[in-house]
Amino acid sequence: MRLLLVEDNEQLAHWLTRTLTDDGFLLDHVGDGEAAEDALRASSYDVVLLDLNLPRMSGKALLRRMRSRGDATPVLILTATGAIDEKVVCLGAGADDYIVKPFGFEELTARMRAVLRRSGGETGELVHGPLRIDLPSRRLQVSGEPVALTAKEFDILVCLALEPGRVVSRDEIFDRVWDEHWYGPRKVLDVHMAALRRKLGDPNLIETVYGRGFRLAEPPGGGTARR
Repeated sequence: MRLLLVEDNEQLAHWLTRTLTDDGFLLDHVGDGEAAEDALRASSYDVVLLDLNLPRMSGKALLRRMRSRGDATPVLILTATGAIDEKVVCLGAGADDYIVKPFGFEELTARMRAVLRRSGGETGELVHGPLRIDLPSRRLQVSGEPVALTAKEFDILVCLALEPGRVVSRDEIFDRVWDEHWYGPRKVLDVHMAALRRKLGDPNLIETVYGRGFRLAEPPGGGTARR
């Protein structure tokens, strides 16, 4: 798996580079936001490990640029603050997970592997009304037009589309989309759900069943077809 580490703390970057490469990852390291943007335009990565406080361009600014141009590469934020507001802002901007410094190597690799595990493994295509969800490539089309989703948004949509019409509880979504290492704020699901509804173009496609969870509304003419 190929990683891009965006970190200006040389001591931390040296430790991460050494330990991650020893663990079998391929890793490129840059120390500022503009260099990271150049690297992302030049190469493909499985995960970006992104510090927030960077010279030349902040981590949040880089993340917003990535998502605005349709780059759905999973992003794991490396942050020195555990403030909930800061985490929600980052997740709302398109981050897939975050980890608070200082962190242990085992926790970091567990989170990375969870992101990588969620990014693959499904086969086939789901068609649900105007939605065409290609599982292997993790791409979405809405009424024939491509729509860029973050890794978490795509996983939430698949979780609902596999069983349209059934109410999927919040706990079940967390179990299937996040993992056992998640200890963050539960309202992060609402942040991702709001972004997903906005990108689908029709907020009524995902229904909130208050006190129970969410479901994908049945489109006219039938439910989801799997191909």
